[in-house]
Amino acid sequence: MHQRINLVTLGVGDVQASAAFYERLGWRRSGASMQEVVFFDAGGVVLGLYGRGPLAEDAAVSAEGAGFRAVALALNLPSRAEVDATIAEAAAAGATVTKRAEEVFWGGYSGYFADPDGHLWEVAHNPLWPLAEDGRIVLPD
Repeated sequence: MHQRINLVTLGVGDVQASAAFYERLGWRRSGASMQEVVFFDAGGVVLGLYGRGPLAEDAAVSAEGAGFRAVALALNLPSRAEVDATIAEAAAAGATVTKRAEEVFWGGYSGYFADPDGHLWEVAHNPLWPLAEDGRIVLPD
């Protein structure tokens, strides 16, 4: 298997309402988007928003269930101040802050918010993982 992720698709209750949330955060909808699916360029990975029911049907699994999904998306930033500002921006756009940013056990600084469909986002500053000019993480060898 190739070691990469090209697309992350979130199953959402209302595609257009969810897209509007991400647009309030400054994300730009791709021209490849349609009424039933919206795509955003997430710096080399595509973020897709698709109806929860149709996504479950496509994967041949049940759409039932809620609560903790055992997955979180993450955004690493160059400073603690940017972490705080980003979490505040998400809250202003309609996110629920689930954990205010704080120093964490692994030596960094992070907090979490949930988008309107409950998808978790960690926003972090990790001084052990430098960021390239384009914002991508540079993992140690």
